[in-house]
Amino acid sequence: MKLQLALDLVDIPQAIELVKEVEAFIDIVEIGTPVINKEGLKAVTAIKEAFPNLEVLADVKIMDAAAYEVSNASAAGADIITILAQAEDSSIKGAVEEAKKQGKKILVDMIAVKDIKTRAAELDQLGADYICVHTGYDLQAEGKDSFEDLRTIKSVVKNARVAIAGGIKLETLPEVIKAQPDLIIVGGGITSKDDKGAEAKKIQEMMKESVTV
Repeated sequence: MKLQLALDLVDIPQAIELVKEVEAFIDIVEIGTPVINKEGLKAVTAIKEAFPNLEVLADVKIMDAAAYEVSNASAAGADIITILAQAEDSSIKGAVEEAKKQGKKILVDMIAVKDIKTRAAELDQLGADYICVHTGYDLQAEGKDSFEDLRTIKSVVKNARVAIAGGIKLETLPEVIKAQPDLIIVGGGITSKDDKGAEAKKIQEMMKESVTV
């Protein structure tokens, strides 16, 4: 089980300072879509250069021209690149093929997918490395949680790893861990805290305990 830190509302210097605080407790740094929209892929490059031992995910949420977009993110230093599950199958295939060529991984984001079970099975067949249950900000505000969707995906996926994102924090972590995802993505649950390092450490420890139990 890996821990991914999602950075959404920062610029590049802030991102670097923030990752320094939690570097010892995380596995993957996500450069979120708002950061990439504002700063471009140079944000990915800056984080990869500053933290070469961490995996970096570029949350580009590809919808089209997939091989080209994966190639660009890969050249910028991304280890994992995101594509939306709503994209055409040919786009998913193109992303997976290009990622394999570059030695990178593809995370497929299930945000706004209605038939989770069917699409997850299809994505598994198409070669996705990760399939991510994602409750977006707007649905989080309505009180939606992702655990049922996570269990649904786990029931049909044979090859891909499963990730979960959306409003996860220390208080909700036990329920997340119970569902046994391969990757847990935390944003504000760490970044909004005064002592970010301490919070990331607690989350990491809880995840490790669940593996040894």
